[in-house]
Formats: sequence, C-alpha cells, structure tokens
Amino acid sequence: MQQLFADAQAAKEAKDKAEEDAEKAKAAEQAQFKAEKREERPFIVAVTACPTGIAHTYMAEAALKEMAEKMGVDIKVETNGSEGVKHKLTSDDISRAAGVIVAADKKVEMDRFDGKKLLNRPVIDGIKKPDELIEKTLEGDGAVFHASGADTAEAEPEQKSVWSRIYQDLMNGVSNMLPFVVGGGIIMALSFILEQFVGKSSMWFTFTNNLGNYAFSFLVPVLAAYIAVSIGDRPALMPGFVGGWMATLTAASVVKASNPAGFIGGLVAGFVTGWLIVGLKKLLSGMPHSLDGLKTILLYPVLGLAGIGIIMFFIVNPIFAAVNGALINFLENMGTGNAILVGAILAGMMSIDMGGPFNKAAYTFSIGVFSASGQTDGRWMAAVMVGGMIPPLAIAIASTFFPKKFTESERQSGLSNYVLGLTFITEGAIPFAATDPLHIIGSSVIGSVIAGGLTQFWGVNVPAPHGGIVALALTNQKFGFLMSLVIGAVIAGVILGIWRPVAKENQA
Repeated sequence: MQQLFADAQAAKEAKDKAEEDAEKAKAAEQAQFKAEKREERPFIVAVTACPTGIAHTYMAEAALKEMAEKMGVDIKVETNGSEGVKHKLTSDDISRAAGVIVAADKKVEMDRFDGKKLLNRPVIDGIKKPDELIEKTLEGDGAVFHASGADTAEAEPEQKSVWSRIYQDLMNGVSNMLPFVVGGGIIMALSFILEQFVGKSSMWFTFTNNLGNYAFSFLVPVLAAYIAVSIGDRPALMPGFVGGWMATLTAASVVKASNPAGFIGGLVAGFVTGWLIVGLKKLLSGMPHSLDGLKTILLYPVLGLAGIGIIMFFIVNPIFAAVNGALINFLENMGTGNAILVGAILAGMMSIDMGGPFNKAAYTFSIGVFSASGQTDGRWMAAVMVGGMIPPLAIAIASTFFPKKFTESERQSGLSNYVLGLTFITEGAIPFAATDPLHIIGSSVIGSVIAGGLTQFWGVNVPAPHGGIVALALTNQKFGFLMSLVIGAVIAGVILGIWRPVAKENQA
C-alpha cells in the first residue's frame, strides 16, 4: 500500500515538473517572439524644448510617446527643460534611429545629428501633430542634416521663415532671462511685504530688495547675450552680454538723453551682435584651418566686442534711449481709457495661442515695462498675469458645471486646470485647445480681454512677474485683482459651457 502511494506521488511530481518545464519553454518562446517582433519595430529619436522649459517641453514629449505607442514605433525623447537635459540621447541611440525629430522653440545641440534625416519643427507641432511628425520621419521625408562643426543650428535642414528664425532667437534669450525675472521679481516683492512689518530701514528689507535688484541688473544683458548666441553661437556670448549691458546705461555722453536704451535696446543689441558674429565668420572663413584656434580665442572676441561697442555707443543707444524715454513718458501719462485698452489687448494676447508667439510677446512687453519704468511698475504685468490665468480656469469651470460638454477624461483633466490656472500656467489649456480651438480659444480670449481691462480700471499693480494667485498678497489692489480674475474666468467658463457642443459619448 505504501509502495502504491509512493509511486502515485512520484508520478504526480513528474507530471507537475513536466507541466512546469512546458510552461517555461512556452514563456521562453513567447519572450523570443516578442524580442524578434520588437526588433522589427522602427526606432526614432526626438528632442523637445520650449522657451520656459516647463509645459510645452513635456507636453510634446508625452504626445510623441503616446502617438508612437499607438503607431507601433519605439521612440526615445530627450527633453531640454527648466531642470536641464533629461533622457539625453546617446550616440548609439542616434546612430540606430531611422530619423530625428526636433520639436523646439529654442536652441538645442544639433551637431550630434550630422548625417541623419531630421525634421526641425516648432514645439507646438510636437503637441498638435505628433502623428504627422512620426509618419514623415518613418517615410524619410526629413532632409539630411549637415553639422557646421560647432553646437549650432545654422545649417538647418528645413528653411524657416524669417519670422520663425527671429522668434526662435528671441525665445532663446527670453528662456535664459526668465529665471532672473522670476527669482529677482519675487524676492523683490517679498521685500515689499517685509517693509510693511519691519520698515524701510530694516536690514531684512534692504537685503531682499537689493538682492532682487541685483538679479534684475542682469536681465537685459542675459537677454541680449543669448539672443546673440542663438544666431552666432558661442563666439557671440561675450559681445552680446556687453552690448546688453551697454543698453542699460544712459546715452547722455553722446546725445542729451537721461534714459538708457533699456529693454528694447537690449533686444536690438542681441540681434545685431549675433549677425555681426555671423558676418565675421564669413569674413574669416578663408583663413587656414591651422588658425581656427586663433579665431576663437582672439579674433572673434576682439573684433566682436569692438564692433558691438561702436554700434551701441554711436547708433543703438542714442536712438533707442529716445524711443525708451518716449515709451516711458507715454505710459506715465496714459489716461484710464487708454490703459484699459492696452490692458485688454495684452491680456487677450495671452489667450490667443497660450504660450506661443502672441503670448510670449505680451509677456515680454510687460517685463520690458516692468524693468524700464521702475521695478515696482507692474500695471501691465497685472493684465498679463490675469489674462494668462483665464484659459485653464475657464476650462475647469466649464467642465465642472457643464459636464455633458466634456468626455470623462476631459472632466478629469479639467480638475487639474484649477491648480494650473491659479498658478499662472496657461499651457494647461493647450490639450483642450488643440482638439477644439474655436470654442476654447474664442471663449478664453473674451474672458481675458474683460479681465485685463478690469485690472486697469481698478488700477491693479503686480510687483512680481509670476506667481498667479500668490501675487494676490503683493498687489496694491487685492480686491481689483481677485474680482478681475473671477469675473473674467466665470464669463469665459460660461461662454465655453454654453457654446461648446455636447461630447459625442454623452449624446445618447
């Protein structure tokens, strides 16, 4: 009896082992099959970058990854964001990729793609047209990129319009300037709060106020330097920086002007320096290659500095000091009606493309006034900030109170737009605007225009270039700021909720 039991137990163990071996063999076969299939999947690489490095960069990354998964394509996306480069592409990644997508609105490292087929598009295309970018890359539509021997995008594979080039160069300067604006502006605003408790003579007020001013003193030089770098690469950095610094000085030594060329002069200095260096490169291109080191170490710095110094001293500073003075005088003497009009226009621009050229132009203008007319002049910053907060808040309100107009996933995303809107991250509205531009942008612009005009009607001044609802604690007119925001957001949200058709999944 015991023998029979032992034999049965042994037979069972043998059967179990055979089944286990069969399962292992099947799993190994499936793993091999998946590996073989994966090897058949095409592989591409991409780089995403936006001026601020906060929203568009990562939204383009997510869109490209999601679309690649749907299309059965393997993709690796490098992000050039506010925290630096993440998921950096290796030489092996680039060499085995079928093609390269660069979705960027600022300068990125390009020479590593030498010899690869490459599509160079604005970052918004990575968000709105990921399927098109991936399809064209797989079909080999991108032109072969030829490096120029430095980290430069001079030899771009696609001819961009003049405006696209200017915008990319400008945004390279703005993106590098923003940390100085935000850090310096908020520290300075903090000093105004401390002043109310400890007084102007306190060390804590003077320390924080001076620290903010120190950061702001680099604003125009950094802007000019990195515009120049975007055009003329590294040799343009030093002369661009000096040209920008010269724009902050008065031009009284040449003409009778008590104002500096300021922010506008700094913009001009950046572009002039960049193209000056490009001209020097062409002028010196006939020199023997053995003297390349001499060009970088001696000729570009000396000739570039001398050239921009002469241009700034005798041409740019005198002209734009007068322009800057006229602008300051106009703003200081502007009546309430004109102020409301300008505030409405600036706020509306923040909603037209939600992080694109119009949005950045309005924000850049408000920063220019902010730095030119005194660091506490945040009249236009109030209009711009409230206008930029409206689109995500309008979506959040509409998706909450008109739920049938949105899909389930849209309603979930709509909740996060409360936070994005209150923290002045306009880009939270882009996924909605990409799928329904007419209703989203139309309603947002109406709400923003009303809110921007109201900030000027109530005389709201925001002494910080960022912060969203946090800036409420810093404003001179807390009621005006809050009411402008609430009225604009509610109007935009109600218009969107009424205007937008019922979502297809809710029509039944």
